[in-house]
Amino acid sequence: MSIRRTVQRFAEWRQHGDVLVLATVYETMGSTYSKAGHRSLIAANGDYQGLVSGGCLEGDLAERASRIRETRQAAAITYDLRDEADDLWGLGVGCNGLIRVFLQPLVPEQDYEPFAAIARRLMGTERAAVATVIEPGGSPLALGSTLIRTADSSESWDLDAAGAERLAGGCDEALRSGDSRYVDDDSGAGILYSVLAPVPRLLVLGAGPDAVPLVRMAAEVGWLVTVADHRPAYIDRGGFEAAERVATIDPPALGREIDLETFDAVIVMSHHLATDRTYLAQLATIGAGYVGVLGPPARKARLLEEVGAVGEKLRPRLKGPVGLDIGADSPESIAVSILAELQAGRSGAVAESPAD
Repeated sequence: MSIRRTVQRFAEWRQHGDVLVLATVYETMGSTYSKAGHRSLIAANGDYQGLVSGGCLEGDLAERASRIRETRQAAAITYDLRDEADDLWGLGVGCNGLIRVFLQPLVPEQDYEPFAAIARRLMGTERAAVATVIEPGGSPLALGSTLIRTADSSESWDLDAAGAERLAGGCDEALRSGDSRYVDDDSGAGILYSVLAPVPRLLVLGAGPDAVPLVRMAAEVGWLVTVADHRPAYIDRGGFEAAERVATIDPPALGREIDLETFDAVIVMSHHLATDRTYLAQLATIGAGYVGVLGPPARKARLLEEVGAVGEKLRPRLKGPVGLDIGADSPESIAVSILAELQAGRSGAVAESPAD
């Protein structure tokens, strides 16, 4: 389940004024479904959004969360499933891993902090790091106290100035490395330092029929999608209800109408050479990690040549054909191939694309 869906569900649940529980994975060993820094939410009725496991631990977590809501006291839980005899838990899941989870009450009197701030960061555009005190040990830090830090700002809960300063270095290191880790410091305090990567944003330039499944599937897996096209008939035909924004824009005005620097990926798919050329000229210098154009290698080469000198800035990183080589031969399977390539790029996985 996507981070975007978790944030959306949080916005819905908090309207009821009930105590929620935030479940945060803070340490794992062996084979586990999620890793340190993964978060899910548990509602007052036991419903949950976001999976800590593949569904095998969620029932037990929901029961434990009910006690967290009653006591309003955070607690850490360890599930050690490395033993073949993990029926000891009554679960028999056979995952062969250890997972430690921190359960933390989110109360309306505190405006559901610190998760409300975490949600705001996730829906923003700037990376942040979070320090969460899981075990105070012999330190003056309070259980569950939290620091959220970006490159130029900080906000904290249940921390004095000295406590925030103490956690700032670990947050800065997490921002530099991009890794989440659980640390035991010299005083015995156990602290999770985790990275908040904003929900990814995708810009689809072209609203033809083949864009419909791409937009729908991208939204389903958690991307915030914007669709733009210069042809009102294409926009008016519909099919883009899952998009965050749908706009009719004259191609030369794209950079004025849309902040291109806010996107992690851009797919150019208007199927119109002159329009694609106009788009690519404006995309040459943006910082998006992925820029792709639909069509065969020869089409990409022609577009880059026609764009002229500005195209040289785009040439080394323009993808075309787009998507992984899975034998895609329909709008739906092409959408799958594109999303698989986007996901591989975000996770740093090595994937095979069609030859340029």
